[in-house]
This record gives sequence, structure tokens and C-alpha cells, in this order.
Amino acid sequence: MGRGAAHGRAEALTPPPVRDPVAFVRANTRLRPVPHAPEIALHVADEAVPLWTRTEEELEAIGLPPPFWAFAWAGGQGLARHLLDEPALVAGRRVLDMGAGSGLVAIAAMKAGAAHALAADIDRFALAAIGLNAEANGVAVETCGDDLIGGPRPEVDLVTVGDLFYERDLAERLLGWLDGFLARGVPVLVGDPGRSYLPRPRLLALADYAVPVTRELEDAEVKRVTVFRLAPA
Repeated sequence: MGRGAAHGRAEALTPPPVRDPVAFVRANTRLRPVPHAPEIALHVADEAVPLWTRTEEELEAIGLPPPFWAFAWAGGQGLARHLLDEPALVAGRRVLDMGAGSGLVAIAAMKAGAAHALAADIDRFALAAIGLNAEANGVAVETCGDDLIGGPRPEVDLVTVGDLFYERDLAERLLGWLDGFLARGVPVLVGDPGRSYLPRPRLLALADYAVPVTRELEDAEVKRVTVFRLAPA
């Protein structure tokens, strides 16, 4: 879910309904193992910019967000690895993965023994990709396309957040919303390679990973990812 923000693009137009997002995902990606969690395979793209352009053409709109769903971002890979290596964190629990993108972390949670996984993402292509990826990995993952931040909190036992602290406004909104889970005693795990608006004073490090990534997205071949537990304010 590392989510680099786009700059200098025109304001998005209201897009028409997607004709067939599942077919679009199938046509523009290939099923490949995740570098840092090879137990899981995802439908991923070869390059970001061409896919971004094809997405805008498909929706007949400009200014859309990047296709975050088509790549295994560093923070998500770290979180997925941690859940697979520490299944007691999720065994028998209901898990909410925020900004799920490809659904990698939700899939890892189910493979590690979670009772239920809800993958939330506002990108309709992400929802299609999550469904395809869950099916390819033999697990069931529920999807939610609503913007949950600021609204009612689902009844879950664990929240995971991968690579969402890349933009100031989003980070502030998200952190305030996550505090509501902490107040209910629901733990929040964060996987992040050090994005700009990571709430560092409130994070307790659990594990570190050297995660292979694509240079096109991260300007590096390996990113150091830390999995944290979010502490109450």
C-alpha cells in the first residue's frame, strides 16, 4: 500500500461507471509472487505510468490517483511478512486493513489464521484487484469501497495500516480516526518505510525488514521497513 502522492496533475473529473474493472485488472497485470512474502501471489503491473494512463483512458477522466493497487508497496510487504511470521497476532481475529491497495496485508492475515479480513480502499480498481488476488491465494477477503476515515469504526480486533502516512491531511485524519480504535482496546499495526508524515513519537517498533521494491516507485531496490504498534496519544 507505500503510497507516493502525485503532484501537478489536473483536478479529477467525475468519472463514468467503470465498464469492467475485473477485466481491466486481468488485462493489465500479471500474477507474480510477492518478493518479501513469496507465499502470496498478486496481480501486479510491470510499470506504473503506462498503467496510470490506461486507467484514465478506461474511465475517460484525468487527474486520477496512481494505481496503488497494482504494486506490492514496501510497507505492505513488511506488514504481510510480519503477520505470516507471527500468526498469533491475527489467529481467530477480525482484521481491518486500511488503504488496502492490492489486498496483500488482508490476504496475509487470512493465511495466518484470521477469522475475517476487511480490506478498505476507495479505488474501485483496488476492490477488483483485491477480489482477484484473494481468489488466487485461496482465501476470502471482504472489501469496502467507502471512505471510512471519520466515520463509524467497524467492529474488528486488529487494524493494519501500510504506507498511508505520505500526505499531511490524510495522515492527520487517519491518526485521529485510529485513536478511536485504541480507545476501544483494538491494536493498530503500522508498516512503513519512513514516509514523511509518520507519527514517529507514537510508534513502538516491533520488527525491521529489508524489502525488495521496484526502483520506478521508490527510487531504490531495497527499502528498510519497520512494523510498529501505534501507542495511544
